[in-house]
Amino acid sequence: MCGERRGGHDDDIGPEVRLLLAVLLVAGATALTVASMLLVRRTAPEGSYFRDGDRASGVFGVLATGFSVLVGFIIFLAFQSYDDARSGAESEAAIVTQQVQTAQFLPADASTRLTGDLICYARSVVGPEWEAIDAGGTGEAINPWAVEMYRTISTVRPRTDTQQSAYDRWMDQTSQREQARLDRVHGAEGIIPGPLWLVLLAVSAVIFVYMLFFADSGEGAVTQGVLMGSATVVVSLLLLLLVFFDHPHGEGPGKLQPTAMERTQRLIEEQIEVIGLTVTPPCDARGLPR
Repeated sequence: MCGERRGGHDDDIGPEVRLLLAVLLVAGATALTVASMLLVRRTAPEGSYFRDGDRASGVFGVLATGFSVLVGFIIFLAFQSYDDARSGAESEAAIVTQQVQTAQFLPADASTRLTGDLICYARSVVGPEWEAIDAGGTGEAINPWAVEMYRTISTVRPRTDTQQSAYDRWMDQTSQREQARLDRVHGAEGIIPGPLWLVLLAVSAVIFVYMLFFADSGEGAVTQGVLMGSATVVVSLLLLLLVFFDHPHGEGPGKLQPTAMERTQRLIEEQIEVIGLTVTPPCDARGLPR
């Protein structure tokens, strides 16, 4: 679902800058925690602040295991939501293509209007609707062209068996398209609730403070730095991965893009050209009403 975006975006930060910021964030957090460890190490007794190292290591194991299990479970659920959004976008685009075909078996006037509305629907998804989701919008607003299609289909009175079959098929595809759209916009405002972020940050802080008590003046500075730095890098990367899954739409590697609907637009144009249909969409190139 990755691809180049067409159209404006309220966020001027490009994917390269975001990646650089992520690297700097991990590097900054690692440098801060390593510096803290080396600072505490100067006054730490030999063997660390713990008299019973085995007991301290056991407690740390509980903290680290609890954190890893919690993060792993959240990543699994977040990835599932990410995959649902990706599948929803693919399904929605495919159904729009199918509805163009179904519309050709309905009465002529309704067929032409529905085809034009479907073109505008696809343009609207690629344009304003996707940009709103990228900017963190709710994605709950009704697509105006879905409303126009409802108004048109509600006036259709099938007169033949073929038209009746196409009418029934259209209604089924409409329900499927709406469900696919719900899957696509799911998570636009964030999947992970605020309290859970607070818990993750609090546990990360507890692990950091606890590791400071392992400061040992008898150990080399490099060893102590690697001890703290490696743990910081792992925790930071896991939290950044959650941030990525929390907002799956946008620009950058792995982010969801309207590639499937852009492909659908091209397929619709090819289908119309093949059947020799002349359609003037009631919208501009971005799906806005004329």
